[in-house]
Amino acid sequence: MSDSPHSLFDLSGRVALITGGSVGLGRQMAEALAQMGAHLVLCARKLDRVQQAAEELKQLGSQTLALACDVKDPASIQSAVDAAIQRFGHIDILINNAGTSWGARTEDMTLEQWNKVIETNLTGTFLFSQAVGKHMIPRRRGKIINIASVAGLRGSSPEFSAIGYSASKGGVILFTRDLAHKWGMHNIHVNAIAPGWFPTDMSAKIIERNKHRLLADIPLGRFGGPEDLKGAAIFLASDASNFVTGHTLVVDGGQSA
Repeated sequence: MSDSPHSLFDLSGRVALITGGSVGLGRQMAEALAQMGAHLVLCARKLDRVQQAAEELKQLGSQTLALACDVKDPASIQSAVDAAIQRFGHIDILINNAGTSWGARTEDMTLEQWNKVIETNLTGTFLFSQAVGKHMIPRRRGKIINIASVAGLRGSSPEFSAIGYSASKGGVILFTRDLAHKWGMHNIHVNAIAPGWFPTDMSAKIIERNKHRLLADIPLGRFGGPEDLKGAAIFLASDASNFVTGHTLVVDGGQSA
């Protein structure tokens, strides 16, 4: 008998490592996976915030581990991966969510500002995928979910001057496609989610300043809410997506349609 729809989405006993998992979209996705039974390894630069998130999410019945980690630092990444495996024995799901942006006109952006965004959003995704993938490959199973953005799908108007962010997220989308080709032979699924406008610490001010214009471009007429990434994350982390790899799932209210 084939699996029931409910069992396809069940994550009981699986271990998910989520970068940038203490706040915003990372926290939303962490909560979703915990609600489906997954144990959580939350990584972020600020240990106090990630510890608080881990304590709160523990109330959902999951085992949690809070770790300080800098996705730009290979040694920090390796330390986090080692700690997760020491605690849980394996990692089934990786969500590369940690990200940053820098607003500046292209002609004024410094190399330091550009590098900070690229190193966090794109290089960090590569480094964490590499470190976790070395453990997924011998087990012949794994789900990697990279958080891209609709900003990585097309250009934006001059008032949204964050070309490093757009370039990095476009890179994440192609990295996702290419890694899916490379690791499909190991039964590792590599997909991405491209969110649209969700109010977070990083985007709230931009949304507030441009609210009416942004809403005019979103067919559903609203911004993303606290439940709107959960289904996408659960789908790509679970057996429900076992024949899906190299895909970017757009969650933007129709903005890019």
